[in-house]
Amino acid sequence: MLRHRLKNLSVGRKLLVALLALLATVLLVANLAFISAAYWISQESVAPQALHTLGRLIASRQLSQQALGSAESAKTLLQLLDDYSPLRAAVIYDSNGHSLAQLHRGGKLHLPPRVEEVASWQHGEFRISQLVELPQAHDAPGHLLLVASSELPVAFYTGTLTASAVILAFSLLFWLLVSRQVRRLITRPIRRLEELSRQVTREENYSLRARRGNADEIGSLAEAFNTMLIRIEAREQELKRARDDAQHAFDQAQHLAEETRHSNRKLALEVQVRSKIEKKLTGFQNYLNSIIDSMPSALIALDEDLYVSQWNQEASSLSGTSLDDAVNQPIYLAFPPLKPYQHLLRRTAELHQVEKIERVTWGISGQPRHFALTFYPLTGNSGRGVVIRIDDITERLSLEELMVQSEKMLSVGGLAAGMAHEINNPLGAMLHNVQNIRRRLSSELDKNRAQAEQIGISLEAIDQYLQAREIPQLLDGIQQAGNRAAKIVSHMLNFSRRSDRQLLPCDLGALVDQALEIASNDFDLTDSFDFKSLLIERDFDSQLPAIPCIANELEQVLLNLLKNAAQAIHMRSDDSAPGQITLRTRMAPPWAEIQVEDNGMGMSELVRKRIFEPFFTTKEVGQGTGLGLSVSYFIITNNHKGQMEVQSTLGQGTCFTLRLPLTATNAYTG
Repeated sequence: MLRHRLKNLSVGRKLLVALLALLATVLLVANLAFISAAYWISQESVAPQALHTLGRLIASRQLSQQALGSAESAKTLLQLLDDYSPLRAAVIYDSNGHSLAQLHRGGKLHLPPRVEEVASWQHGEFRISQLVELPQAHDAPGHLLLVASSELPVAFYTGTLTASAVILAFSLLFWLLVSRQVRRLITRPIRRLEELSRQVTREENYSLRARRGNADEIGSLAEAFNTMLIRIEAREQELKRARDDAQHAFDQAQHLAEETRHSNRKLALEVQVRSKIEKKLTGFQNYLNSIIDSMPSALIALDEDLYVSQWNQEASSLSGTSLDDAVNQPIYLAFPPLKPYQHLLRRTAELHQVEKIERVTWGISGQPRHFALTFYPLTGNSGRGVVIRIDDITERLSLEELMVQSEKMLSVGGLAAGMAHEINNPLGAMLHNVQNIRRRLSSELDKNRAQAEQIGISLEAIDQYLQAREIPQLLDGIQQAGNRAAKIVSHMLNFSRRSDRQLLPCDLGALVDQALEIASNDFDLTDSFDFKSLLIERDFDSQLPAIPCIANELEQVLLNLLKNAAQAIHMRSDDSAPGQITLRTRMAPPWAEIQVEDNGMGMSELVRKRIFEPFFTTKEVGQGTGLGLSVSYFIITNNHKGQMEVQSTLGQGTCFTLRLPLTATNAYTG
């Protein structure tokens, strides 16, 4: 922000700001250098010399004996040094090297208690210190430790700040004088030159001139500006003369053009009328061709000799013959599949009656397609003819067959539900009877014991016989098989119930587990493969919320995918790797994804592209209807407004991905 504002300042202000910054920098550097030099001189010269002088005064024999006489005498002597400002602290040691008295100015320092520790203490202390020997007449000498202050006197800082303030005042006065001269010598000439350039631009008056001014760069700029104005003025005069000459030539040319225009006006009018007529005819023909080409049906117009006169793009797509190659050619050459119907075309042209062929099958791009043919009579001033309309009805027939097959599947589903209800009754009776047999053989019931005693039989002997013959294990097997059958029937009932088309929040992980349990109880009953022998790997996202879906429809899709995966694994030619199915759920906003991946035989790219087509199957006759994946695709895309896709590599495996919306905003709720 500051840098941007400095860039937009005028030249004079930029100079003043630079000068002010220079003065402030010089003043700051000078003060710092002065204070640093004073501090260095004080620490390196003044303080050591002062401590040396003070030590020599106190080291006199009289003062030394007085100070070492007692602790009070030592303290009295140190108090006399309290007013000496360069002194920070002092210690007097007796003849034994013990501290007698200490003096501290300011905060208390950590001083060595014995004279032997002074040398090591001085190595770690940054303040200047001196150890002085105090002689005695009849005893070992004592010692005095003096510590200098590391600070400069307050008067030094006061004087320094005062001198800096005076220098700053003179600097500001000097800056004001310089700024006045900068404004007079730089800013004002530049502004006058700027105002003159604005006036020239505003008035377009190139006769104005700038004042020469001083013989500096600004004066040279004014001279260059005047030279530019002189050249522009001269160029303006030349342009004016050229403009006058051009106007004269234009007037002559206009006169000649008027004569030419008068002579050609009648011819131009005729050409214009003819051009409009041709343009309208061309536009109308293009419009008709666009309408014909936009039709989804193939349209072919024939004359009375059955030669092609009109041909749209759909006809070119079906026949493989372009418009240029088809026009003026016999229909049996332009469109060979129509050759068997020439007699109907002639009858339509002669009798003026419509002929219809409900269904014909032609091979288009290697695939069979179904078409409906309609022949219309054509009459007009140009003679008789026929219009052929060809409609592709392949998808319509597929949907009709799909509806028929769906009704069959619904009937089979209802039959399965009825059979499940009928099976439930004998299953319940069987499980109930197994429970009663266990109760009748139990030795804990008094009634059983009473009945056994009445006929002279021991329940313990009966129990031993049953254990020896493994009768309880057989009953366990009956009960387990019955429970399993009841569970399968329960799942069949849940699966066969028609959906109410209501989206409800469901736990996708639990739904996948339930479909897997149904598959385990059902698919392993077939002879072709054993579902329970496959390795099932689950990779469920624990953070996935409940997803709105139709539970039994989604379960139907998962069962179909699991069955296809197990069959693909069984059909592998290489059984070295164990069969594996991987089930995944994960979040992929705005979708929740379910993946069913197997390491089966996979599929080719051609099969993968057609895998969701109704009635398309790679299985043998009687083993599949070809509706499983198409119905699954319809359930996911139409009922749940989701997506379903497949990736597969032949010989490596297949992965189906189901995507369901996280919210039911756009899903089917009817």
